[in-house]
Amino acid sequence: MPLNTMTDTSALSKRHIRSFVLRQGRVSPAQQRACDELLPRFGIPYSARPLNLAMAFGRDAPKILEIGFGMGDSTAAIALTDPDSDYLALEVHTPGVGNLLKLIDAQHISNIRIIQHDAVEVLRDMIGNATLDGVHIFFPDPWHKARHNKRRLIQAPFIAQLVQKLKPGGYIHAATDWQDYAEQVLAVLSAEPLLENTAADYAPRPAYRPLTKFEQRGIRLGHGVWDLLFRRKI
Repeated sequence: MPLNTMTDTSALSKRHIRSFVLRQGRVSPAQQRACDELLPRFGIPYSARPLNLAMAFGRDAPKILEIGFGMGDSTAAIALTDPDSDYLALEVHTPGVGNLLKLIDAQHISNIRIIQHDAVEVLRDMIGNATLDGVHIFFPDPWHKARHNKRRLIQAPFIAQLVQKLKPGGYIHAATDWQDYAEQVLAVLSAEPLLENTAADYAPRPAYRPLTKFEQRGIRLGHGVWDLLFRRKI
């Protein structure tokens, strides 16, 4: 059953196991400068109250949520080629936030906003139901050791919450290069009654998702990559 009550979502947030660890990654001077100068313009502070997405971007347009954008190269590339949509990008690590801000500035990208905070809490507190046209979750941490699998982001309670934020017909696009995680994601998304798969199982990589350098290297070495594309039922 979807988590659509205050009790359920509050319980999920209070007890959820974080899918990330905040590491002391090195922040370059350029990344720190970008955070200092550009985050006030392109960032949205976390707040435990609903976010007006149209006001945040200054227009009515399709809204896509990206969870865990890493260094932001794919986010910037997608937003640049899709100026008619707006991208709300979530990431907890400062080097990645700084790098995406540098790309936004260098490439004059106006349709990205960044929230540097835990996605589960942003989803619960800031994103209204039926407000998103799509969600991107590209290469989430696989937590590949069996004892750490419980930390994986894409699990049934999270998807039950996430699907409530999608408009009818809105989509979830996930990608991973770990086969057992791909199998888990396929099982979780297939079990959600409000979602339907757009493919028989795994989907071809949509043209809008660029290949990362890491992914290109993996493909040359014969590693697999699995895309999953599900839509909320109308």
